[in-house]
Amino acid sequence: MNCIIIEDQPPAQRILKKYIDDFGVLELKATFSNALDAMEYLKKESVDLIFLDIHLPKISGIDFLKIMPQKPFVILTTAFPDYAIKSYEFSVIDYLLKPFSFQRFIMAINKIKPHINKTTSSENSSHKEEDRDLYIKSGHDFIKVNSKDIICIKSDADYTEIHTYEKVHLSSEALKHWEEKLSDQSFVRIHKSYIINTSKIDKISGNMVFLSSKYEIPIGRSYKDAFINKYVH
Repeated sequence: MNCIIIEDQPPAQRILKKYIDDFGVLELKATFSNALDAMEYLKKESVDLIFLDIHLPKISGIDFLKIMPQKPFVILTTAFPDYAIKSYEFSVIDYLLKPFSFQRFIMAINKIKPHINKTTSSENSSHKEEDRDLYIKSGHDFIKVNSKDIICIKSDADYTEIHTYEKVHLSSEALKHWEEKLSDQSFVRIHKSYIINTSKIDKISGNMVFLSSKYEIPIGRSYKDAFINKYVH
């Protein structure tokens, strides 16, 4: 995704630039210290995402949201919590309260994914829907599950458990099979016995990952460095 930063404080600009660079999926196109210059840029260029401060010179971030004719995804960044409720009137993706961690930054970006799935073109959407449909071999049956509904996958002796919001599916396929099958999506192996859906992460604390207010998954020692460097650096 292409993005721009609208932020008048150089230290805050540097933090956002570092997080964007470390995350590796976003391409920063420009940085602006006021919203009017950004508006002129957006008349000629299109972007997918804006990181927008609220307290800006000339016009505020909230006023900027009011007059934008077409809004890309917006993540607000501010040191003031007072505008949180007001900001959601403009359908912002998230509200990051400064100073925020890289972990919190990732959580905000992950909130965009469901919206992207809804707005892709019909041709691409059709292809991606096929990609996300998985067939779980359970005994003599093959059960269809959409990958976005999977919270985590657990290895248990001779089978694997695919955990969704509705139920747990038992599969005769090994965990390695699912690691390879889901390698191009938002799934990562964090333990010899677990694969998690990173879009379901609520928080990471110590050696534990908390998913969807329901699961506490340990981070294996041999997987920790790669996971932390990619998602929590």
